[in-house]
Amino acid sequence: MIDFTQCKRIIGKAYNGANGKKIAIEYEGQQYMLKFSPSAKEKSTELSYTNSCFSEHLASSIFNMLGIPAQETILGTFEVRGKEKFVCACTDFTVDGKVLYDFCSIKNTVIDSEHNGSGTELSDILETIEKQQFVEPRLLLEHFWNVFIVDAFLGNFDRHNGNWGFIFNSISQTSELAPIYDCGSCLLPQADEKIMQRVLKDEDELNSRVYQFPTSAIKQNGRKINYYDFLMAAENSDCNEAIIRIAPKINMDQITDFIDKVPYISQLQKEFYEKYISARYEKIILPAYKLVMRRCEQE
Repeated sequence: MIDFTQCKRIIGKAYNGANGKKIAIEYEGQQYMLKFSPSAKEKSTELSYTNSCFSEHLASSIFNMLGIPAQETILGTFEVRGKEKFVCACTDFTVDGKVLYDFCSIKNTVIDSEHNGSGTELSDILETIEKQQFVEPRLLLEHFWNVFIVDAFLGNFDRHNGNWGFIFNSISQTSELAPIYDCGSCLLPQADEKIMQRVLKDEDELNSRVYQFPTSAIKQNGRKINYYDFLMAAENSDCNEAIIRIAPKINMDQITDFIDKVPYISQLQKEFYEKYISARYEKIILPAYKLVMRRCEQE
């Protein structure tokens, strides 16, 4: 049980973003961004706050398991006005002269594009990846599709242009891919206990949250991409290559063992996360992988 309440606050450091409050703290000699779950009072749920802190920790850890560098996270508590709140401490990688430039900012540097930085149309994103000058385009393209596959696996509905990008080192004047961050929209963070119980007991409730929603924040022809439909269409060769890279790395036994040991979450939550992740693997990732492999064998 880690209580971050008495940790040193870092003055002069602030973070943007719409999903919950964030403060900078020092814990065991390292700087962290402490994330608080946003309120769920305006949602159709019995939760007073969403489970986004748990989603942040689980998803970031799974990205790391799959070999895609992500922020290191620690779950804990923080007291606010006498009430104990669950929080997620995320390593702050914007230290020692390092600056984060999100993909939205990078899109704005492509001056011959007619689209603004926030647009999430797939063709526009791919054009920016090809034309940007921060990271070698082929490396960035592989990274984009790797992340897309894992987001499909974890049901991320909010990987927009503001929550992935690059780290620029102002000292060495070099750029690199930023670790994966802002994963609080994975794993149905607004699901309360009633929804979790329904998903565990009713296959139709589970299937609707696998095949129908959540969708990707990325759009194709103006519509948000349905992960299952897009991957099973197998029309993008770079995406197909990514699923060949990522799918064999998914070890459900390892993920289940990890979830079983996560503190603060209830047994119901553990069963829900394990069932939901397993279903998305078996119903989306694995069929898409097998389809692409069959096509490769036929060529």
